[in-house]
Amino acid sequence: MTEKERTLSDPRAMRALAHPARLAILNKIQVDGTATATDVAEVVGITPSAASYHLRMLAKYGFVEDAPPRGDGRERLWRRVTEGWSVGIEADDQPEVRAAKNTLITMIRDEAAAEVTRALDSLDREPEEWRDATLFSRSVLFLDAAEMKGVAEQIDKLLAPYSINRRDRSQAPAGARVAEAHITLFPRAERRPHGLPSGS
Repeated sequence: MTEKERTLSDPRAMRALAHPARLAILNKIQVDGTATATDVAEVVGITPSAASYHLRMLAKYGFVEDAPPRGDGRERLWRRVTEGWSVGIEADDQPEVRAAKNTLITMIRDEAAAEVTRALDSLDREPEEWRDATLFSRSVLFLDAAEMKGVAEQIDKLLAPYSINRRDRSQAPAGARVAEAHITLFPRAERRPHGLPSGS
């Protein structure tokens, strides 16, 4: 990725992050820049006290941090850490690390799928220009590992200027809004035959 990242390898940190409410809280803070426990509670659908607990857990493992207070400063304000993060499977992962990575990756994919479902459900209510710009696509590729890595790097380079964590929102065109790109590149695993159905 183009922004500075840390690679997650601590299973405690990954287990702490692999929670639907915490991923939703991180998404809210990423979009808004800063948020209080009350702010995120309304979006996530939990109580402010539960949101405070989740925010403290995210802070404990370095995903969010205190932000300068706003207004009267009576409620603690949070922001995401400037450093991004990534998680990937390594051949020498210990079983505990591999299990935590699998859980977190699955949770992230499930959360992304839920965003797609919400988008599909509301697509007919979007303005025509947004419907025309929306793309749901699946491509089957034929390439080697070096080529696939190159494709990933090209996609990363293409998306980088529009990243919500990098773009100066004051410089964005009128009408700009939050959107998502879901990119998954992987070698297909062999489909094992299920066998023929047994006769009756």
